[in-house]
Amino acid sequence: MDMNFGMREENRALLQRVADMIRDIVMPLEEEYHGEIGQGDRWLYTDRQAEILEGLKAQAKAAGLWNFWLTDSEKGFGLSTVEYAYFAEEMGKTPLGAEVFNCSAPDTGNMEVFERYGTPAMKEQWLAPLLEGEIRSAYLMTEPEVASSDATNIAMSCVRHGDDYVLNGEKYWASGAGDPRCKVYIVMVRTGGDEVSKHQRHSMIVVDAATPGIEILRPMKVFGHDDAPHGHMHIRFSDVRVPAENLLLGEGRGFEIAQGRLGPGRIHHCMRSVGQAEAALELMCKRSLQKEAFGKPLAMLGANFDIIAECRMEIEMARLLCLKAAWMMDQGDARAAAPWISQIKVVAPRMALKVIDEAMQMHGGQGISQDTPLAMAWTWQRALRFADGPDAVHRRQVARTELRKHTQQKI
Repeated sequence: MDMNFGMREENRALLQRVADMIRDIVMPLEEEYHGEIGQGDRWLYTDRQAEILEGLKAQAKAAGLWNFWLTDSEKGFGLSTVEYAYFAEEMGKTPLGAEVFNCSAPDTGNMEVFERYGTPAMKEQWLAPLLEGEIRSAYLMTEPEVASSDATNIAMSCVRHGDDYVLNGEKYWASGAGDPRCKVYIVMVRTGGDEVSKHQRHSMIVVDAATPGIEILRPMKVFGHDDAPHGHMHIRFSDVRVPAENLLLGEGRGFEIAQGRLGPGRIHHCMRSVGQAEAALELMCKRSLQKEAFGKPLAMLGANFDIIAECRMEIEMARLLCLKAAWMMDQGDARAAAPWISQIKVVAPRMALKVIDEAMQMHGGQGISQDTPLAMAWTWQRALRFADGPDAVHRRQVARTELRKHTQQKI
């Protein structure tokens, strides 16, 4: 079967406009934006932060550079997953990139859920303002008391009581739930008992973030960083009553929804990792040519030629594997695409970590300081090896797929 990893000409021009805006307008404001964090309440946006972020979003929207992630919707640009992958790579070059174009996680996945499975009322109340970039959302799945890498362990209680469901339990690593603009959660809950098949015990429910009984306990820190004002929050639900109509599709459909949501999102994450690696390699090369030691440019010392070459080759290999996974997704068979997505979920962050690490090394002490974006980029790439499933789980899925080719036994 022929595989096309290319892009239609009109979308190539669109991509160039995005790349130009990121390089010329977004990235120059990045340092000032992040410098505002902690100027007052860390969990509120300063006036200058809001001015920068909302100003960039307004520019992007006015230019028609908005909601590229809608690959299968009349509201989007009609991009294939392969084509959108290139956009995700460009947006991954700066932490502000995805939100400026309304393409940030977890909102993209949540909007897909509302688009595919939401009621008309949900679409009006939540999807419409999310599409406009007016509010943010969070996806609550991981729990502190169970090994959530096996999602069948998810235990948050969700019990029908009259016209409501009542939720009790805790979630953590709720990315984006610290943002004051976060107004809605999509929550994975357990609705079935042990008598039900393990993949039909769970459901997803839409919860207004302002519902009584919800308590944000703390931000989870990643290597000491709280990622304010976005945040990855630990949240307790105590007798939280949610209207029964907020349950998506019906009881026992949680895994079905999760697979539809997570597959494209993992591709987006991985292509943003490729973008971060590209940005790190650019910084590495510039540093190696501009700075001297022992009478020579850094590029001419030690094995730096080999290091730069290896980084370039590993970026190219990871990108091609990501595009193969995106192409598989475009064929319409999520099950067939799954092992390819598992491969890139391991390969892309691991590659980005290596490239960023080499770039930090080239910068010396400055590379691990606040004076470059490298240390923070490394931190979040290391965290990505846990997000959307840890490496070990994805490697397990890849190995099972491979072993099934050679045995009739259940693997």
